[in-house]
Amino acid sequence: MTTTVFDRFDKPACAKLLGWTLLEHDAEAGWARIGFDGRPEFLNPAGFVQGGILAAMLDDSMGPPVLLKSDGALYTVTVNMSVSFLAPAKAGRLIGEGRIVQMGKTIAFLEAKLTDSAGTLVAQASSSARLVPTARLAA
Repeated sequence: MTTTVFDRFDKPACAKLLGWTLLEHDAEAGWARIGFDGRPEFLNPAGFVQGGILAAMLDDSMGPPVLLKSDGALYTVTVNMSVSFLAPAKAGRLIGEGRIVQMGKTIAFLEAKLTDSAGTLVAQASSSARLVPTARLAA
């Protein structure tokens, strides 16, 4: 098993709730593929994963590329995020792919897409995020 920068940090409770798992990444290129669990508890009355949960998965796909690219020196605080819901997401495995569009000294522009196990694009997002040193994380 390959170690990554994520081994230096505790996994946040929200990431655990979403079933966050790092699948693939390229730190230099600034992208990461993340697995999520679309649990039955996340379903709306129509039987699909609720949109706010999908947005959280997209958000949790956009920050990791920054942590990877900065070798653990920076994390992101989302300033704004725009989400497009493209298809209903059923319970099951969902895959988020986040990437850095541009990263400056204090702000990063990020994108992510979320697909289901069949490869159907269910949602996509773009965001602006403030870059914060991980040294400021609460102990």
